[in-house]
Amino acid sequence: MKHCFLVLALLVLPAAAQEQKQHFTINVGTPEGQLLQSIGQESDDDKKALLCVDFLDKYPKHEGAGWVTAQVMAIYVKEKDFDKAIEAGEKALVNDPNDLDVAYYGVKAAEGKEDPALVKTWASRTFALAHKEMATFKAPKDDDEKEHQAYVKDVNNYAGYAVSATALKLRDPKEIVELGALLEEQDIKSQYMAQLSGTYLNALSQSGQAAKMCPAADKLAAANGKDAEALIVASNCSLQRKQYERAASQATRAVEAVNSRAKPEGLNDAEWASKKAAQLGRADFLAGVAYGAQSRFGPADKALRAALPSLKGDSASTALALFYLGLSNYNLGKAIGDKAKIREGLNYFEQCAAISSNVQAQANNNIGIIKGELGMR
Repeated sequence: MKHCFLVLALLVLPAAAQEQKQHFTINVGTPEGQLLQSIGQESDDDKKALLCVDFLDKYPKHEGAGWVTAQVMAIYVKEKDFDKAIEAGEKALVNDPNDLDVAYYGVKAAEGKEDPALVKTWASRTFALAHKEMATFKAPKDDDEKEHQAYVKDVNNYAGYAVSATALKLRDPKEIVELGALLEEQDIKSQYMAQLSGTYLNALSQSGQAAKMCPAADKLAAANGKDAEALIVASNCSLQRKQYERAASQATRAVEAVNSRAKPEGLNDAEWASKKAAQLGRADFLAGVAYGAQSRFGPADKALRAALPSLKGDSASTALALFYLGLSNYNLGKAIGDKAKIREGLNYFEQCAAISSNVQAQANNNIGIIKGELGMR
């Protein structure tokens, strides 16, 4: 299965994050103040990193240690020395567990290592710190406060992006589920949850946790009306529970979600057209069956005709679609005395009866009844 990577095209953080502003007073009359001043003025990354390490070795509990750690972690991440960044971050959080800058660079380093366990650890820390701050937000008093609030939200979003992007690269269903469950818990309305939901729900089934799939799909679909994948799975679950009205509503919303979605980054026009057609076909199929089960034959006929071309290769779904097309057209024809419509229903039942399925016997029985009514025996 080819995964679609919907990425944030380089998350641009506010200036406050990019500059890593220090929120403490530098006393240049002390050795540590002079060293901090040197770090702030140094433009060469290698030299700055050495100065940062020197400061952290000498003054690990200084109020500026978090700012210095963020400086050196940014350099390590830029140079792809992710292990050093992680090591520096772990040491810093021992002294200050609430440092969001450090947590942010920890996520970036873990993502760079492509280590799902580390991504989970650092994203969890980042979510917790960002959510703690966001819970205290009030209307900003000035531009600095507005900028800081934007920064915290962006860091929270980046954690979601890192979780989703990492999970979409994985092949182990259990690892995908761990990251998907984290994002579901921490930021269910995130655009990155919607990007991951289809893979996550499939991984639940593949990892022996199928019982969790329908509750998760219902939760995701309720949280984000644009999450087509979750809506499709939720609709199928509702159909299995014989909640036909709910199934039809979810499938209809899935159609709307697919049609309103722009082409994802990473797919060419042909790939997106194929993916879109498959999703629309599945949603129309679910809606059509749900309508048919409610004897809403007009909507069922329309939805199933749209779905049928996309069901090639899926004999069970094709048979069920043909069965309800037969039932819909027969009943529509009977309602207005249109024998051509009744014969169209007969034709669908005959196609259904040619496929081995759990509706094959009933289709054959219906064929006999309709032929009798039409005097074809």
